[in-house]
Amino acid sequence: MIDSNEKNDIRSHNNEQTDNQGEASMLRVVACIDGSRAAPAVCDYAAWASRHMETPLMLLHVLDEERYPAEPDLAGNIGLGSREQLLDELAQLDRKRAKLALEHGHHMLDEAETRVKAAGAAEAVKRQRHGNLTESLVALEKETRLFVMGLHGESSSDRDIHIGSQLETVIRSVHRSILLVPDDYSEPKSAMLAFDGSPTAFRGVELIVQSPVLKGMPLHLVMIGADTADRWEQLKKAEQMLSGLGVDITLAIRAGDVEPALHAYQEEHDIDILVMGAYGHSRIRQFLVGSTTTTMLKTAKKPLVIIR
Repeated sequence: MIDSNEKNDIRSHNNEQTDNQGEASMLRVVACIDGSRAAPAVCDYAAWASRHMETPLMLLHVLDEERYPAEPDLAGNIGLGSREQLLDELAQLDRKRAKLALEHGHHMLDEAETRVKAAGAAEAVKRQRHGNLTESLVALEKETRLFVMGLHGESSSDRDIHIGSQLETVIRSVHRSILLVPDDYSEPKSAMLAFDGSPTAFRGVELIVQSPVLKGMPLHLVMIGADTADRWEQLKKAEQMLSGLGVDITLAIRAGDVEPALHAYQEEHDIDILVMGAYGHSRIRQFLVGSTTTTMLKTAKKPLVIIR
């Protein structure tokens, strides 16, 4: 059986580096570490974000409570021909699997710490939680400035790429910006904002002004739709709001469907990061969390920032 000390270790682990009250009040970049092929890039982008934003770094691994329950519940397995000894053996196997998964998580966090330090991060707090990923991230919101996650899930391969199974739920649920990264790292040097001119889109512009995520980067503001005077007026208003950043700002309007038009513009101008906001019921919002989400995230070759 897993003893009480091990249960505590499962629920919150930082490899003997307990946060003090002062550290707990600091906002952090939180890198979500797992066994996916994107994990090394998550470390590299998180280290970059930590340096770029001058924000402390946390490495987080969430042990899935459904796959690895701390205390197995086999009540539902009792049926014809069941024996108490068999159930006890099954429970012991589940406990052993959970313990091994916990140890594997510790090793992943240790390796991630080595990698982010090699990438220039001054230090990194390590934490392991036992539960649901989305719930764990929501619980950490108050101490988080930016979440960093891989675009592709643990089941992805070169031939068959899958986005993370919980990614859309996380996007819908958390209220902090999320940096979603591909499998390979390249230092970001430019960004573009998918902008639709709605009141909530302007709120997204305000968030960019307040956030250090895109600090110092040339920025493109791109609208998808008809080329009208009203749209140019909206873009120029957003440009004025962003003027305090002191960076080059390019305005553009492109016709077509959101996904291919944004990708085409990004490729044409060799832009490193695509920034999107969770904007109410706008076209961008419908695109982001609607029926085309899977296609967009699956085909993305460069990082996306979801502004919240």
